[in-house]
Amino acid sequence: MAETTARPGLTPQQWDDEAFNEWVRENRFNVYQGTDENALIHMKEDLTRKPGDRVTFAAARAIGGGVTGNTVLEGNEAELDLRSMAVSVRPIRNAVVVTDWDEQKSAVSLRRLARPSLMNWAKEKWREDIITALKSVPNAAGVMVPYEQATAAERNAWLVANSDRVQFGSAVANASSGVMATALATVDNTADKMTGATLSLAKRRAQMARPRFRPYRVKGGDQEWYVVFMNPLSFRDFANDPVVVQANRDARERNVKTNPLFTGGELVWDGMIVREIPEMGLPIAATSDYIGQTGGILQGVGTAGIDVGFNFICGAQAIGAAWARRLKSVVDERDYEFRHGLGVMEIRGVEKLMFGTGATDTASLKQNGVYTLFTAAVADA
Repeated sequence: MAETTARPGLTPQQWDDEAFNEWVRENRFNVYQGTDENALIHMKEDLTRKPGDRVTFAAARAIGGGVTGNTVLEGNEAELDLRSMAVSVRPIRNAVVVTDWDEQKSAVSLRRLARPSLMNWAKEKWREDIITALKSVPNAAGVMVPYEQATAAERNAWLVANSDRVQFGSAVANASSGVMATALATVDNTADKMTGATLSLAKRRAQMARPRFRPYRVKGGDQEWYVVFMNPLSFRDFANDPVVVQANRDARERNVKTNPLFTGGELVWDGMIVREIPEMGLPIAATSDYIGQTGGILQGVGTAGIDVGFNFICGAQAIGAAWARRLKSVVDERDYEFRHGLGVMEIRGVEKLMFGTGATDTASLKQNGVYTLFTAAVADA
């Protein structure tokens, strides 16, 4: 009687699909990802079906007041202002190698552990690339640069172009200098901690920003929301704000499983879903393209040398994510099958979407769906 054996060539493909779906689902930004323009992280896989090294995201705005009554519309049509931003993709790879001798000596299967470990690496890399994108600023050519690698001139130009989308602490006037270092130095540890009032001010400014800052709509409902990704030190201050505490105590049910006073989970405030991102509590290092080094805390830049943290209020199409190839595993056998390598590779890109408001698509770039809020982020004593 013949027995059917799973062919080795089929197994990696099955694992690849499961791994990609799992790491996309499990990262902290997962519920805000989608393929439509309402998604906070707008995902496109155009290049999985055709060659290319970049995917273009577009924004269209009708300019003109229209007509009323019996006024002839012909000849008074609105102009459609079309803007675009290209998100480049690149290969992202990692691998481990195990020898037969190491496998023999180990109490656990090293090769079996390699796959979930590489998948976790890919998941962490994706999460940190999103954080890096949220912090990034454009250079003179309109190419996005990680904040920690940007020059002072590039940071200042970003601040001036996005003056209606950036806030330092609790006062709009803190950004009036148009100079990043000067504006950050106005943030103190008294008035400029994260509070409900400060966050509500940021929301009002986001709503008044032009071009419009579109909110994020939860599927299945008509409620408009903004999503706030907050560093843990600012989240600590926000959660301890007496007004926020009172709201959670008096306006939400007193259930130890659902009330954030007990669970420490996400908070809801003034039409905003507030999510703590633990990895944003790390100091920003000089190198951003490395796992564990992409934090959200600027050390010593505030008043009296205090630390200042990034926080992001996000709406629709805040981030653009492009894939040319999904996560793929690769097996490498060499040295007469003594050394066994397992690698993962994907070709993708992720950027904060910014569209030009000047004469060209790279002139006066404005954040499409991100409002950046800097607040005090003093470490626990």
